Amino acid sequence: MTTLSSDARLPLYQRLRDHLAGRIAAQDWKAGDPIPSETELAVAHGVSIGTVRKAIDCLVAEGLLDRQQGRGTYVRRARFNSSLFRFFRFQSESGERKVPESRILQRKVLPAPSAVASALRLAEGEQVINLSRLRLIDGVPLLSEEIWLERSRFAAILDLDRGDFGDLLYPLYEARCGQIVASADETLTVEIANAMQARLLGREPGEPVIVIERLAFDPERRPIEWRRSRGPADRFRYHAEIR
Repeated sequence: MTTLSSDARLPLYQRLRDHLAGRIAAQDWKAGDPIPSETELAVAHGVSIGTVRKAIDCLVAEGLLDRQQGRGTYVRRARFNSSLFRFFRFQSESGERKVPESRILQRKVLPAPSAVASALRLAEGEQVINLSRLRLIDGVPLLSEEIWLERSRFAAILDLDRGDFGDLLYPLYEARCGQIVASADETLTVEIANAMQARLLGREPGEPVIVIERLAFDPERRPIEWRRSRGPADRFRYHAEIR
């Protein structure tokens, strides 16, 4: 029988939720894998079916697990590119929707600035990796990004050639560093493009840009990536369905 956290301040279902999230973070179960049945988990942890169900409900609501009627419960990965598709028109000249090409412009290691340390819950001055990335459609810049990562978790990407990063980072984080992005918080703001941002996006300084600030978390809700994506305001759209 597996012993759960002894922190009696937490309800039993929450302790089980944390344990299961930890197993997902450790990649004991990978994306697409089924987890054990509710009965198996109840026996393994010495808890009731109701406690297991409540813990799984939490993980389903958080996007870590996916219940499939008649099949079971599976580990899932959120499709984070969908948020950018909601906000920017990622289409080719022919109207085809496509994943933007990504170019790593710069990669460096430096002490964490105060804002980065605060976002990633690091000691100020702890070493972080900073990636500057440009995303393009048919060679036309659409987004410039600043990405910050804790060096101790992501040191493996320092050995990669820039061309090996590919267009999507989260699969790379998992494959090369064993770090899984399970959820994220996003905030939208508007800024005026400075000279460098305007140059990257092929715009004029002073033009408005939309900023999507994203803080990404692992399955245990520890922040592991902070990024700011900037795109021209005239390519921005917002859609919400209200019922």
